[in-house]
Amino acid sequence: MEQKSSRPLAVYDLDGTLADSAHRQHFLERKPRDWAAFFAAAPQDPPLAEGVALALKSAEECEVVYLTGRPERCRRDTLDWLAAQGLPEGRVWMRRNDDRRPARRTKLEILRRLARDREIRVLVDDDELVCEDAERAGFTVVRARWTGASEALKDAQEREGRT
Repeated sequence: MEQKSSRPLAVYDLDGTLADSAHRQHFLERKPRDWAAFFAAAPQDPPLAEGVALALKSAEECEVVYLTGRPERCRRDTLDWLAAQGLPEGRVWMRRNDDRRPARRTKLEILRRLARDREIRVLVDDDELVCEDAERAGFTVVRARWTGASEALKDAQEREGRT
């Protein structure tokens, strides 16, 4: 039997890739942005069928892990949501609660760390800047383009390092 640790990794983003966060975008469109409410509403995110199907397919050959810009304080809600959607069990990499760096920096740092020990077969993410930087670093990327982009969320990911 193949050892789990020898399987390549398929790395999945959550918001906008597996989870439809559109219903909570309005919390980011006001000034000041209401981050507490934005993350508190995450357990009600509907799953994105295309992303879920791709993750389940990836699990046939890869170990699926999750790489999100959500802060560590959202871990319990995130794990419960993943389980409720029937997504593959896998390690969840989250941002430290006090880390405000852009998502493309935090995610690339973790990808490089993972790639030291394991083959990364694919990164699936909806953030164009994360995807571009990952491709430049030599990773294979699938852009999650099955949901509408939110300008408020894109701005928050890049300028405020919040998700």
